[in-house]
Amino acid sequence: MTDFADVNFFRDRAVQDDPYPYFDWVRAQGPVWREPRFGIFMVTGHPEAMQIYGDPATFPADEAASGVYSSCNTVCGPFVPFSQPVEGDDITDVIVQCRHELPFSDQLPAFDPPNHTAHRHLLMRLLTPKRLKENEEFMWTYADRLIDGFVDDKRCEMVGDYAEPFTLTVIADLEGVPESDHSLFRDRLSTVHHDVGHKPLEFLYERFREYIEDRRREPRNDILSGLAAATFPDGSTPEVGDAALIAANLFAGGQETTVRLLSFALRMLGERPDLQELVRADRERVPNFIEETLRLESPLRAQFRMARVSTELGGLEIPAGSSVMLAPGACNRDPRVFERPEEFDIDRANARQHIGFGHGIHTCAGAPLARAEGRVTINRFLDRTSSIAIDEAEHGPAGARRYEYLPTYFLRGLQRLHLRF
Repeated sequence: MTDFADVNFFRDRAVQDDPYPYFDWVRAQGPVWREPRFGIFMVTGHPEAMQIYGDPATFPADEAASGVYSSCNTVCGPFVPFSQPVEGDDITDVIVQCRHELPFSDQLPAFDPPNHTAHRHLLMRLLTPKRLKENEEFMWTYADRLIDGFVDDKRCEMVGDYAEPFTLTVIADLEGVPESDHSLFRDRLSTVHHDVGHKPLEFLYERFREYIEDRRREPRNDILSGLAAATFPDGSTPEVGDAALIAANLFAGGQETTVRLLSFALRMLGERPDLQELVRADRERVPNFIEETLRLESPLRAQFRMARVSTELGGLEIPAGSSVMLAPGACNRDPRVFERPEEFDIDRANARQHIGFGHGIHTCAGAPLARAEGRVTINRFLDRTSSIAIDEAEHGPAGARRYEYLPTYFLRGLQRLHLRF
């Protein structure tokens, strides 16, 4: 049996491929546990995670924080230290002065209020109910177009043949990327998941900056012009880079995790003919099917926060400056909240209590979009096939499946999923 006390969660491929026994062991130590390699406080308890999500570390105008946790390291974790020493029971000043030194500090998930509030206001200009409805109408047509490309072959590789192009093109349509540029985006971003040297955000920043600058010079009746003209809540006009950053972040974030959701959902349909028949017979079950998929296989495996003041959580003292890691995949299997948490229950009454999309002010803004993509995808695959099965030639027989997962602690996802129809 693995000695989980010595496991390196951030590098151990065995744990990346199957994290749940490790999460169970960590939870047995307590809902919050300090792992020994980096001193990170790992949160596997759902109520404890909700306590963190409910504390947004609000900044008054003078930049003096009143909350406990900062989101400054939410993307990168604790692996890049500040240039100034982290000492004492309140490190607010150090965070304010040094947060720009952290990787991804220019991304919305790493912001605290009021900066987060202002930039999320811009983001919501792209995610209006009207725009989401129009985008969903596009999804139905584009899903059929992709399925047309492989349904007669009675097989597909779900990630590459459908999930990646579908999510990329859907988000491009949502944000108003000109259709003439769709192929450029697909070509430039197609290696994101396979080339560790690829830097998609640099390309996205550049392209969206060009779009915003162009629309400010010559406004049109399109979505990008609306974003270019959007103002912060105080009425001020954002810098071009701020508007471009929001659009690029939504583009990248909206694609990556949804690819994982779609592939896990189709794998569940292929692995469980009984569930597949239930959903085929009653499409009203599809929304809860999606929520239970997100609960059981949460695409985002780690979100970090930094304690700006010394505090207590889950019975442990947490010094100021400590990194706290929320593990959604573990919290979503907390038996205190979810009965039989390791089972997929299509009728689970509280499935939507999962934190696969986060919670609080940092709830994923694209969650309605991801849910719509899941709903459209499942319905169209069921409409266009009479049965969906795992390709045993590629993944082995039931009971002895072979799946390859992303080699990262940050995301939980299949690299490939071969299906037969």
